[in-house]
Amino acid sequence: MGLISLLWGIVAVLWMIAALIPFLGWGNWFMIPFAAIGAVIAAIGLLFTRSEHNARAKAGLWLNGIAILVGVVRLGLGGGFI
Repeated sequence: MGLISLLWGIVAVLWMIAALIPFLGWGNWFMIPFAAIGAVIAAIGLLFTRSEHNARAKAGLWLNGIAILVGVVRLGLGGGFI
């Protein structure tokens, strides 16, 4: 689960970077739910792995959380929540 969430987080962050480009901000509407699913996978990975083996799940959770936060801020600044 940790590796899946880490890879999911990397894809979400790359998608977030692409959605920062003008006229591609609509990608945030799809990236935020995608990253939320990755955060849920990371949380499940944290619950079911031992504390010494959950670094990948923690990294995936952080990456997905950052992608969600930046996507929400970007939509808020661009007027995407109308």
